[in-house]
Amino acid sequence: MTDNPQTAALLTHPAERPREDFRIRMRRFFERYPLLMIIAALWLLFMIFVAVSAPLISPYEYSAIDLRARLQAPAGMEGGDWKHVFGTDDLGRDVLSRLIFSIRLSLLVAFLGTIIGAILGTSLGFLAAHFRGWVDDVVMAAIDFQAALPFFIIALALLAFLGNSLTLFIILMGIYGWERYARLTRGLALSARTHGYAVAVNTLGATPTRIYLRHILPNISSALIVNMTLNFPGTVILETSLSFLGIGIQPPMTSLGNMLGFGRDYLTTAWWIAVLPGITIFLATLSMSILGDWVRDRLDPTLN
Repeated sequence: MTDNPQTAALLTHPAERPREDFRIRMRRFFERYPLLMIIAALWLLFMIFVAVSAPLISPYEYSAIDLRARLQAPAGMEGGDWKHVFGTDDLGRDVLSRLIFSIRLSLLVAFLGTIIGAILGTSLGFLAAHFRGWVDDVVMAAIDFQAALPFFIIALALLAFLGNSLTLFIILMGIYGWERYARLTRGLALSARTHGYAVAVNTLGATPTRIYLRHILPNISSALIVNMTLNFPGTVILETSLSFLGIGIQPPMTSLGNMLGFGRDYLTTAWWIAVLPGITIFLATLSMSILGDWVRDRLDPTLN
């Protein structure tokens, strides 16, 4: 007989070992992947699925008008019909179909805008770190200028003078937040240039492009990825705000902010027109913020 009570318990009850191992594995899994992060990731994956498969899963054409079904309530409410699960708007258009295509366009604009901003800011940050001198001064002055002036004002001015188109709007979303990438890249690149691997590659005669893209960029990519995940919700909110005011995505195209703007006049009579896209915006930005915080905790060495 053994004097160890834990060993004795396992010998007496061998079936307890798999259960205990399962509990330990589950506890470690949720320590590594918190439940809130899993829910946020699943919601974002669901939105991506909706965006990709929008033409296949949409019950109606998002711009199809049916005045006979105008302001029909969602299914399950008085006056509702299962033909229009989320009801219809002031022109009889199916809210569910418009919501599906709005998710598609809003995610596309926010994703492309985030990528453009990351590329622009990272490139300018590398230029400032490499050339220093007056190039560094110009880039830093531009960073300080955009950081000091609310970007919403810049967006209003550009859209007022240049007009509105989807391409211009996406480029405008790309300009948003570039200064954060530039400032971060400049600081990390200046620090990385003094590290042994960068000095060694430079001594071997590698070109500056190879040094920055092949050696420095992979070593600072984790910080840039974290910044992208944290900047994405702000891009969604900016697109929503401009479209809500009527200077963003223009009809016949539809976006979440566009739907929110059209539904504000019917909040007391047909709340579903504005509330459903509003909930979608809230869940999308919240989920991306939660996922961004988790990515930061995983990739930032100062937090580990």
